Amino acid sequence: MREGIRIRDFDWALLLIVLAICSLGVVEIYSATHNGQLAGMHMRQFWWVMIGLGCMLVVSRIDYHAILDQAPVLYILGLAGLVLVLAIGQVRFGHKSWLNFGGMNLQVSELVKLIIIVVLARFYSEVRTDRLNLLDIGKAGVLVGLPVGLILLQPDFGTAVMFLPIAAMGAFLSGIQWKHMVAFALIAALLLPVGWYALKPYQKERINTFLRPEENLRGAGYQTQQAKIAVGSGGFWGKGIGKGTQNQGGFIPVRWSDFILAALAEETGFIGVLVTLLLYMFLLLRLVQNAQWAKDRSGMYIVMGVAAVLGVHVFVNVGMMIGYVPVTGIPLPLMSYGGSSTLSVFMALGLVMNVRMRRFVN
Repeated sequence: MREGIRIRDFDWALLLIVLAICSLGVVEIYSATHNGQLAGMHMRQFWWVMIGLGCMLVVSRIDYHAILDQAPVLYILGLAGLVLVLAIGQVRFGHKSWLNFGGMNLQVSELVKLIIIVVLARFYSEVRTDRLNLLDIGKAGVLVGLPVGLILLQPDFGTAVMFLPIAAMGAFLSGIQWKHMVAFALIAALLLPVGWYALKPYQKERINTFLRPEENLRGAGYQTQQAKIAVGSGGFWGKGIGKGTQNQGGFIPVRWSDFILAALAEETGFIGVLVTLLLYMFLLLRLVQNAQWAKDRSGMYIVMGVAAVLGVHVFVNVGMMIGYVPVTGIPLPLMSYGGSSTLSVFMALGLVMNVRMRRFVN
């Protein structure tokens, strides 16, 4: 490594937490898929984790200031990728969100999420005042709004919403004024009826099911209902790995991805879920600590952007499982099956390592 950067500066505690979460995911993916046509999926996820570790190492070696310098180029490439998806992308789960590269499907929006963290970190770090003005907020809104608009055209509402925490965290740390926050909240409330008519029929059905789940237990409400049954049947200690009736019977929908925590809850019980959520809590606390240690504002914005995205991902996924949040297809970071999601999270954590390892470099 370069002079001034030592291997001991690597955040080994963060890495151990990440590997623990990934291990739980691989085990539960195996349990959910080993008896069916998807057998072997856990090994594919294992290799995604290995590739992700390699990506994290590569990203951590490149000075994040050099990455920030290329933010405009990365932004243009990200927008071009989203346009390409709309032109020739593959449709899966009702979304035109994937590009195929030699048999490997890549969800471009996951990588663009990482690009937006870098772009906004550079933008907010260049604001020279203690409080954001409306012009600064408008510029940040345009930077986020363009990729979000392209993602909504796919249409992938769940992924699009995940860009908002990045912008909100940066605005909060940059000193957004309370009067602006209240004004935006009022505008959002007034635009809700317009947003409702812009939603696709299946999106409206998900919201209606969230508000009145008992009215459609065999339709859109089936997913949350089965997840709740699995969580409740797990009890305190769980039924054991590979012994969950809801999981092994295939009643839990997408149990290897979006609802993997429900499968884990049935087979490991309250104790397993508690350990998992504690691991995520330690992960987020470690990220905040690394943000505090950053040598400059741009590094702090990068780490807190990553923390915001991962934190909201966990909150939405857990809320979705117990019926507190509408089903949106948001995976559980590092646990749910998915190559694009796994790689983007590891690359984001590579940026965190990058910032940490250069906190003492002149």
